[in-house]
Amino acid sequence: MSSLSRDELRAIADLARISLTEAELDRFSDQLSVILDSVAKVQEVVTPEIKPMSHALEMTNVYRPDEIGESLTAAQALSGAPARQDDRFKVPRILEEE
Repeated sequence: MSSLSRDELRAIADLARISLTEAELDRFSDQLSVILDSVAKVQEVVTPEIKPMSHALEMTNVYRPDEIGESLTAAQALSGAPARQDDRFKVPRILEEE
């Protein structure tokens, strides 16, 4: 079983700018030890015959082909707009910049 000493855990917490109480050091030390053991088990399985992958299941492109189709005219698109200006939607300014 991997284990982190309180000093190692305190050093990691300091690097992350996290303040831990003594009780938290005890609790997190045990929890991180379990995580480190789990990672060690996964590393045992890694072999050169197993190629790295980003997903457990094979992924395929699920997007439809990009084809030109019918679209709304500017007048149709703006027909329900609460405010418009020069064939565009008019929205409140959110930035002070020009």
